[in-house]
Amino acid sequence: MRCPVGSDLAAVVLTARLAGTTTVLLLLVGTPLAWWLARTESRFRPMVEAVTALPLVLPPTVLGFYLLVLLAPTGPVGGVWDAIGGDRLVFSFPGLVIGSMIYSLPFVVQPLQNAFLAIGDGPLEAAATLGASPADRFRTVALPLAKPGFLTAAILSFAHTVGEFGVVLMIGGNIPGRTQVLSTAIYNHVEALDYGSAHLLSGGLLAFSFMVLLSVYSFGRRFEAPRL
Repeated sequence: MRCPVGSDLAAVVLTARLAGTTTVLLLLVGTPLAWWLARTESRFRPMVEAVTALPLVLPPTVLGFYLLVLLAPTGPVGGVWDAIGGDRLVFSFPGLVIGSMIYSLPFVVQPLQNAFLAIGDGPLEAAATLGASPADRFRTVALPLAKPGFLTAAILSFAHTVGEFGVVLMIGGNIPGRTQVLSTAIYNHVEALDYGSAHLLSGGLLAFSFMVLLSVYSFGRRFEAPRL
């Protein structure tokens, strides 16, 4: 019989691994998307913004259900992946990563988009007059000035992924040592009336969430314009 402490530790490690992987991948994917949203005048921008922000208002179980349909071996995405010899996406760590990236996408894109908008046109136009190419302006001007947005995006993405429940349960199940994360481990303890273990994990997540918000707000104040 699996030791509860060992199972909880495995859930902690898997959750940290999932949150870290999701955050890194989302920063890679979300940065160009946020830059485009901040700079484009395309008429499609509102639609792209709405799709990006959809996980903020869509119930996690609804998102998880449609991801399950898409990623299942009989689904349009999972079927193609299975046909080319890929490992099954549902009830696996890669499936959890895909679901987590979609679920936490707005927590990366929106802070980055706001950070890019806050830069304004002045610094970029000044760099252009010095002969900097668009890629150079993005790399040497936009990215350094948007550092606060990157830190906020990374912190929020990591924390939001740590707190997932509905999406990971739908597409990953609750397999100890494989897809069981902290939120589903807490659910298991409550279902088994093991409130002591549930209190321990829930208290840890509560403290973690508070420290995340405290860090975000404290860090944000350092970059506020001084009041006159």
